[in-house]
Amino acid sequence: MIFEQFGFYHIYNRGCNKEPIFFYEEDYNLLISRMIDSKEKSGIDIIAFCLMPNHYHLLVKQLTDKPASNWIKYIFNPYVQIINHRENRNGTLFEGKAKTRIIDNQSYLSRIVNYIHYNPVKANLVKKLEAWPYSNYLEFIGKRKSELFSWNYFDENYDSFEEYEKLMKEYEFSAKGIEDYLIDNDM
Repeated sequence: MIFEQFGFYHIYNRGCNKEPIFFYEEDYNLLISRMIDSKEKSGIDIIAFCLMPNHYHLLVKQLTDKPASNWIKYIFNPYVQIINHRENRNGTLFEGKAKTRIIDNQSYLSRIVNYIHYNPVKANLVKKLEAWPYSNYLEFIGKRKSELFSWNYFDENYDSFEEYEKLMKEYEFSAKGIEDYLIDNDM
């Protein structure tokens, strides 16, 4: 895939054999820290993200000519090494290379943000979106501040935190309309 400046990309992957990629709370926090520390120098704006026990979803905007794929390697290669060392394991943690879909229209962009944030409820990990700490949904509804939130994107697409919260409360997950964009739609 060719990554272009100012392009939006949905990047996702899951654990090999659908096994966990996060084992402890500290694993989630380690990856979030790597994302925060690297996003500016990598020229990435993180629009939406959700880290799940056996997979992840990232929606990023590439701000420079540096490909977003470099950022993915930067945050995940050391992460895999740390996990493998600590868990006394060898080999790949993921099924393969991260999958990437270019976001080619505004409607898809809006739906993919909802889809990413809804993942923990869809997977029955929590009953309420607010209960999952490993996404930036709480930033979208104004309940937490983080560097993993794009004010530019939010201001261009929503009038208030309450508007986004209302949209998500009305959101009923349906793969229809999004399945064409996903390589593996059982994630």
